[in-house]
Amino acid sequence: MGRKAEVYVNDNVAGILEKVSSQLFVFRYEDSYYNSPKFPAISLTMPKTQQEYQSKYLFPFFFGLLSEGDNKELQCRLLRIDPDDHFSHLLATAHTDTIGAVTVREINKSQS
Repeated sequence: MGRKAEVYVNDNVAGILEKVSSQLFVFRYEDSYYNSPKFPAISLTMPKTQQEYQSKYLFPFFFGLLSEGDNKELQCRLLRIDPDDHFSHLLATAHTDTIGAVTVREINKSQS
């Protein structure tokens, strides 16, 4: 099994993002988040559904949370992350100070 992260919207768990393999990413809304009409979709491109979203690459919405250019270069160097490993970059940087209401926090193996 791959690495997983909880996706939060304003500190509410919206769903789970998982890197199953190098060419399979999965996102699924949590049932409680999906069932609540007061919680919005995380993105217009990922409306609330009970089905899993699957992609061969990191979903564009999550990719959009990553820094670019010099900031990305600096973060990757300081955090010792491969600049092409977008999932690791997301987990290392998107738990705080993201643009908007969405944050991403890695689930430790002992938690899952």
